[in-house]
Amino acid sequence: MVSNSAKTAKLNAFPVFMRVEDRTVVIVGEGEEALAKARLLGQSAARLQIVADGPESDLVRWAADNDAELVDAGWNFAFLEKAVLVFAATGDEARDMQVVADARQAGIPVNAVDRPELCDFFTPALVNRAPVAVAIGTEGAGPVLAQMIRARIDRMLPPSLGRLATLAAGLRERVETALPKGFARRSFWRDFFGGEPARAIEAGDEARAGDAVDALFARAGAPKGHVALVGAGPGSEDLITLRAHRLLMEADVIAYDALVPDAIVSLGRRDAERIAVGKRKGCHSKTQNEINALLVELGRAGKRVVRLKSGDPLIFGRAGEEMAALRAAGIAHEIVPGVTSALAAAADFELPLTLRGVSSSLVFTTGHDLKGKSLPDWAKLAISGATVAIYMGRTNASEVSRHLAEAGLSPDTAVAVVENASLPSRRMFHGTLADLPALQHRSDLAGPVMTIIGDAVAGANFDKSQPLRARIEAAAAA
Repeated sequence: MVSNSAKTAKLNAFPVFMRVEDRTVVIVGEGEEALAKARLLGQSAARLQIVADGPESDLVRWAADNDAELVDAGWNFAFLEKAVLVFAATGDEARDMQVVADARQAGIPVNAVDRPELCDFFTPALVNRAPVAVAIGTEGAGPVLAQMIRARIDRMLPPSLGRLATLAAGLRERVETALPKGFARRSFWRDFFGGEPARAIEAGDEARAGDAVDALFARAGAPKGHVALVGAGPGSEDLITLRAHRLLMEADVIAYDALVPDAIVSLGRRDAERIAVGKRKGCHSKTQNEINALLVELGRAGKRVVRLKSGDPLIFGRAGEEMAALRAAGIAHEIVPGVTSALAAAADFELPLTLRGVSSSLVFTTGHDLKGKSLPDWAKLAISGATVAIYMGRTNASEVSRHLAEAGLSPDTAVAVVENASLPSRRMFHGTLADLPALQHRSDLAGPVMTIIGDAVAGANFDKSQPLRARIEAAAAA
């Protein structure tokens, strides 16, 4: 399977927050460009030195009102002596290029206003709730877009956020002393920033905020283990649920199956422990009993665990065995549903799994159900018009086709097949029950394959799919 994370675009400029308190930042320029940068840097505790050869009156007034050093002189390399950052804002390309060249010679990062090709770094659109700051950057490509995003975020964050963050900074030592590392601390901070202390600070009532903090400490106790069996969906990270995302962000440990893409695992906290537990056809890094024991062990250790399963944990996910082990051990647990692959495959095909007057029932099964000599009871439903969604059915597609045909299902019954449902790497095929054996010989299909059979399949959109027998017919023609 091709991971979505492998296709993620790379940043050409990595965002960082640079310490500038009591350090010199040099701005070179006389007019509007220099003034705009001065106003931006004026939100920091940097010492500003503005080098302006004949500064405009607005710049002079701003420097006087904001304790910035204004030097009325031409540019000189000596101005770099104590600088940690330099901004070239003269509006003249040749002068800006000279400032850039001198700064690079001195080993000092430099930004040339409106000249992204000359910049070592880019200045962001800034939402200031000091000490909290949100910086939005577009690598110089879209300043207007950055400002639009900034305005939207600015409306979202209350003006009191900075005061709340300052209160939090003063509590860090107390929290680290009173609460064990991990979920207990995260739970405290989540309640602090989202609960009564935040509401009290927003209302301007610091005494009430202090009482609310004491109440949070009083409630904080020893961490209790919890295991969430979470459906990761069919593969695309934007198909997981909001609850799944929240639990991933709270988890101490993420135990994930082989079919779960890296892009979904990476939605968890960066410091969460990640444990690959395998569980892919023909490749099990841990047995089911070992996984059960691991979940119990982690729960008893007080960990918040996300057991991340492909699709939905209750559909061919062996969640029943894991729940039984957790119940027997007295470990708190919950189930978070996920989008199962059959639904994602149907969506890829724009295929109605039920269709009025055609199919009013749906069967989820695996290809292994049709490997034996006896026909499962659900096969009768297929013959009577149910739509059948078959998981893991590529390697026994011939048996599936033969058994259903022998049971009376028409060879002309429509079939849709999807590899890597929901992902950009998906491949789609269509045909009939008689064509299905061709699927078994497609060893190039390395990702999970979903097969959907039934009269309702005829209503699918086949514009982006290939005929199942196309390869066989091409080989015969050659």
